[in-house]
Amino acid sequence: MTIRLLIVDDDPLVRAGLTFMLGGADDIDIVGEAANGSEAAAMTDLHHPDVVLMDIRMPVMDGLAATEVLRRRPDAPEVVVLTTFHADEQVLRALRAGAAGFVLKDTPPAQIVESVRRVAAGDPVLSPAVTRRLMTHAAEVSADPRRHTATRRIGQLAEREREVAVAVGRGQSNAEIAAALYMSVPTVKTHVSRVLAKLGLNNRVQIALLVHDAGLLDEEPT
Repeated sequence: MTIRLLIVDDDPLVRAGLTFMLGGADDIDIVGEAANGSEAAAMTDLHHPDVVLMDIRMPVMDGLAATEVLRRRPDAPEVVVLTTFHADEQVLRALRAGAAGFVLKDTPPAQIVESVRRVAAGDPVLSPAVTRRLMTHAAEVSADPRRHTATRRIGQLAEREREVAVAVGRGQSNAEIAAALYMSVPTVKTHVSRVLAKLGLNNRVQIALLVHDAGLLDEEPT
């Protein structure tokens, strides 16, 4: 399968570097470049990318607003946020808007290519170490006001769905969840799909953020 990729960054040198880097992959087709979120929306309408590599700080429309716009669409592309990691709260906002993860701008080329492939395959790009840093920051600045709402939403889940959601929040893969909860991988996938549908979420990253907001990651693993 060829992955249709749109690159969005206001720096033409960054766009050129990413195009050169990613264009060499046999399974990635760069369908366009955009200099801001507004252009990204128009290019998405025109080229229907599978994945959008999105910078955060841009003129006209920034990457946060653009992510929200794109992820509200019926056939929404996956969004990977590009960041220098100097603005954790902005990254959190992008993830809450539906981004599938993020990569640092100084990430080695091979890892950026692999990140695009993973996201296209439905696997969010968020390492455990980065997840912990983001969750810690979220706890410091924004978790408390969200706690009541998150707890109420999690209360919609059946017990097994809740266990799977917490495991997703801990960054476990489907295979790891299956082993820990004594179920098959297809059953785990079914539970994850039900959690997403019940809670109105886009991806596993949003499950993890909601579980964190509800304070469930403070519990000891079973």
